[in-house]
Amino acid sequence: MEMALRLRSGFPSCSSSKCVPSNRRRLEVSGDQGLREWSFQDAGGFVVLGNGGLKASVMQNGDLRRTLKHVRREVVRCAMQGGIESEGGEGEGEGDGKPSELLATSIEAFGEALSSGFPIWVAAACVAGLVKPAAFTWIQGQVQIIGLSITMLGMGMTMSLDDLKGALAMPKELVAGVLLQYTVMPTAGALVSRLLNLPANYAAGLILVSCCPGGTASNVVTYLARGNVALSVLMTAASTFLAVILTPMLTSKLVGQYVSVDAASLFSSTLQVVLLPVTVGVLLAHFLPGLVRRVSPLAPSVAVVTVAAICAGAISHSASTIRQSGGQVLIAVLALHVAGFFFGYVLSRVLGFEESTSRTVSIEVGMQNSVLGVVLASKHFASPLTAVPCAVSSVCHSILGSALARFWRSRRANHQTTGNATLS
Repeated sequence: MEMALRLRSGFPSCSSSKCVPSNRRRLEVSGDQGLREWSFQDAGGFVVLGNGGLKASVMQNGDLRRTLKHVRREVVRCAMQGGIESEGGEGEGEGDGKPSELLATSIEAFGEALSSGFPIWVAAACVAGLVKPAAFTWIQGQVQIIGLSITMLGMGMTMSLDDLKGALAMPKELVAGVLLQYTVMPTAGALVSRLLNLPANYAAGLILVSCCPGGTASNVVTYLARGNVALSVLMTAASTFLAVILTPMLTSKLVGQYVSVDAASLFSSTLQVVLLPVTVGVLLAHFLPGLVRRVSPLAPSVAVVTVAAICAGAISHSASTIRQSGGQVLIAVLALHVAGFFFGYVLSRVLGFEESTSRTVSIEVGMQNSVLGVVLASKHFASPLTAVPCAVSSVCHSILGSALARFWRSRRANHQTTGNATLS
């Protein structure tokens, strides 16, 4: 597809030969499909897609995404060569390619590479916790809470106030998706626990993770599956904020038959490790964008390492028991997530949603914030076995989600969401 780009709002407009500065605040993309505009945020001279749903529309177009990567490379090349020219065409090199910017880009690229292997790193960490438990038993209590809070803070910094406004607007796809999130998964968790006759602590852990909100990795998997990334972002935001109330409430109702649950304490912890850091992250992104730009390249690496370490710690505390009965937990967790992916998709189609939206809801329902389950289980349940299904879940839903995305990506959606993503 032939396409021309003009980068505005302080970004240089780049071709293969020159970069031209401009001050207007938009990215114009013209080609054989017409002219479109997307808002974006200045990130030290590089393109960062932004403004809620609009960023998802850009990311969903593979050709455009590759083009933007090319633009980024051209910005770096022009800056390093001092080849930024005036609009008059005469080269008066104002090269502003700072080493710090190039370092930030390298760190971001490393983080993206690390994130792409997320299931592998988490699986390796769980195996390490099983084989060498003594090396990870220190990861508990406040260490887990601080680690998860930092991860959720990073998630908040990726959101904008527009994302939250979109979530509060609650279009029917968003409402249906969040309802399925908090009905399909808790129901599946309770049924699987009963059908497999899981021991009480394993059952409590499985139900706990089924009552957690959607995981942030679902946004990436949705993109890979050619789903509606804008809807995925909003669903994750909405389910995360609702988790403060729904996760403790559903857990206490469904787990009470197995072990005692302090719902008030569970609510307090969820508030501490979810709502507060996410809210702070959103406010930082809005009021201190410069700080967020400098910190955000580190976020993917920190998140992967933190989640892997927390899961390894959860496994290490029950290593000997897991070696004896881990197979039953693995089967239960796989059944839970398969049910989430399957019923999330089928029920979306029954509700009349188009293919792209149905894929998105399926992925959001099937993928949980498992590390939140690990932290809550470790803090509020007496047996360390309760955290085991949550840790195993982190590996299983990532692998299943990635496999499902690969399958869907190989099939062309009948109604892909392209252009401006309007969720209303």
